[in-house]
Amino acid sequence: MNTPSSKSLINQSQKISSWRIFFLSLATIASLILLWTLGSFHNDPFITETLSINGDVLSGSKLFKINCVGCHGISAQGLVGPDLHEVTKELSDKKIVNQVIKGLTPPMPSFEIEPKSMADLLAYMHSLN
Repeated sequence: MNTPSSKSLINQSQKISSWRIFFLSLATIASLILLWTLGSFHNDPFITETLSINGDVLSGSKLFKINCVGCHGISAQGLVGPDLHEVTKELSDKKIVNQVIKGLTPPMPSFEIEPKSMADLLAYMHSLN
């Protein structure tokens, strides 16, 4: 009778564990991508209210200078944070608002901001194009 050795069983168990880890990681990444694309923010009342307000570019510029220049630079050219000149072409307004209020990509912090101020900041970001 040919029974597998304990070493063989351990190796087989490790291979199964490696595959499990790989597939769980893959499933987690796929879920995160799905959540990011679909996003629970589509019906977020804050975002809906913000997008219904016409923002003021000058007020948005002032807010940007107070809160954002440390990471994005005085002219939004990017430092620690990315260059923002094309961001409104690359991301929807909903995604931008969500990024600002939740700080989804480290090291960006989340910001507590009123809808009118967020609309102003968004108007300023659109003016950077």
